[in-house]
Order: sequence, then structure tokens, then C-alpha cells
Amino acid sequence: MDAPPVRWGILGTGLIAGAFAYAVRTGTRGHLAVVGSRRHERAHAFAAQHEVARAVGSYEELVTADEVDMVYVASPHSEHRDHALLALAAGKPVLVEKAFTRNVAQAQEVVAAAQSAGTFCMEAMWARFLPHYDVIRQLVSGGHVGTVRTVFADHGQLLWPHGPQRLSDPALAGGGLLDLGIYPISLAQMVIGDLGDVRAVGTLTDRGVDANVSIVATGAAGAHAVLNATMGAKTPTTACIAGDRARIEVAGDFYNPNLVRLIDSSGTVLGTWSDDVGIRHLGLKYEAAEAARCLSIGALESPLMPLRDTLAIMRTMDTVRDQIGVRYPGE
Repeated sequence: MDAPPVRWGILGTGLIAGAFAYAVRTGTRGHLAVVGSRRHERAHAFAAQHEVARAVGSYEELVTADEVDMVYVASPHSEHRDHALLALAAGKPVLVEKAFTRNVAQAQEVVAAAQSAGTFCMEAMWARFLPHYDVIRQLVSGGHVGTVRTVFADHGQLLWPHGPQRLSDPALAGGGLLDLGIYPISLAQMVIGDLGDVRAVGTLTDRGVDANVSIVATGAAGAHAVLNATMGAKTPTTACIAGDRARIEVAGDFYNPNLVRLIDSSGTVLGTWSDDVGIRHLGLKYEAAEAARCLSIGALESPLMPLRDTLAIMRTMDTVRDQIGVRYPGE
């Protein structure tokens, strides 16, 4: 609530757009100015449900609206590049839902456009802005775990084969990696830096997107990341950052507002931190607040989710997809 108010334009009317709208309306001083959809009736229904001031029936009308300070891109992954570029071309700062784009080449296009225009741009990887992730950063940077040796993280949800159609559709950049696996990858990249020597195995659906993927990779200083994602089962979805002095354990689902424990090598709990456990997607308010703060001071990106990190994560996911054989149309 301390963050400056922003007049938001919401591009898209899906579930994550609704969660973001609720978080902005109830958890920040932001204003829901305009929602846009290709179907006018969908935009009007969304506006009525989420108390958005105005609904429009095209994305072009949304991004050119005078009453919009920043555009939140909440369309499917396959459309992020085009919609982010549309907003940037209209001079609007953008908060782009994760995964940022389909691949790193598209991500580089968006980043280059934002930097060329001198316009704010940020990936909406909401977990990076949650208070318990700040606890993780402080514990690691403060040396409380010692030298990090291994990061373990998994994310599994039962979303296939009977879940959202977009997750099965290669044309919409479906599969578990971009939707679920990005969370373990982003956590590992935050803790041990850009991931190299990536080794991945995966199981694909009959439509050629990944149902399961397992990844082993190495951080800049030699630490290992052991990561897993599946859209075919509910897994513990926990995370552990293990160092030679202590380990950090994050309860499931680790990317939600959650409980963090610091445990030494003998099993003694050295500290426990609780981050509004149970508020779930209301935690999107933190990324909205960070975007508002950055915009108010004229920053072009956030130090909590810098664009170089976004590009590094997209590059890792490209490598994983290449190894397991996932190709999206046009690639």
C-alpha cells in the first residue's frame, strides 16, 4: 500500500488476469482503468466482475488509452511478444506475465524495444517479489547457508490431460515447462546464477508438448540445480537450498506466500519465517507494487527481476526444449 498508485490496463481476461485484478484492487492503491479483449463481451464481463472502469474490444484501443499508465500483458505465452511490442510501440510500460515469451529470441526483441524506447519493462514472475523470497535472498547473501551446493525444487500440478486446453496446445506454447517449470528454474537462477551444462529429459504428450521434464544444471560457482516439473500429477512442490553450513527449506507450494526454515547440518532449526501463508494469488500485489515503484522513479527495470535474468531463464528453457524435442509452430 506504500507504493504509488498506477492506472492499469489489463490485456487479456483469463484466470491470471482476474487474479491480478483482484490483487491490485484489494492489495495496492492501483486503479483498474481499462481491460481489453478481442471480444467486447468478454471485456465487459471482466470489467463488471473486477470493477474495471472501462472495457474495450481491441488490444490496440487498450494500449493507446490515455488513462492507462502501464499495461499488464496476460494473454497466452504465444502472444506475449506481439502484445508487449504493441504496448511498447504505443509508449506504454509493460508488465509481461511469465513465461515472458515463447523463446529467448522473442524475449530479446521485447527487451531491445523497451530499451530503445527508454520504457519500463518487467517479467511478472510474481514469486520473485514475495517477502519469503526476500528472506531467501538475505539468508544466501548473508552467508547463513555457507557455500550453496545444491538447489532442489519441483513443481507439479494435475493440469493434464483434463486441464486447460492451452496447456496441451503447441500453438499456444503449451506444456509444463513454460507454465510450471519456470518457477524452479527462476528460483535456481536467483540463488546460484545463470544455469549452464543443462541436462534435461522429458516425456511429451501426443501433441508434442512436455508433460514431464527433469533438469540437472550447474550454477556459476559449481552448485547444482536439480529441478522437476510435471503437469500430470500434484507433487510436493517444495524447494530446498543446501549449503555447507545450513539449508533453507520452503514448504509447498514454494512459489506461493509460504513458510521458510533455516536448518543446520545437525537438523537444528535456526529460524522460521512465515509469509502470509494462505493468501496465494493475492501475493500478486507485490509485483504490482514493485512495478509501480519502478515507474514512479523512472527506472527501466526492476532489480528484483532484472531483464538479464529474464533472458537467462528463457535461454535455459530453450535449451531444455531443444534437448527434449519440444518445438512450437514457426520455430
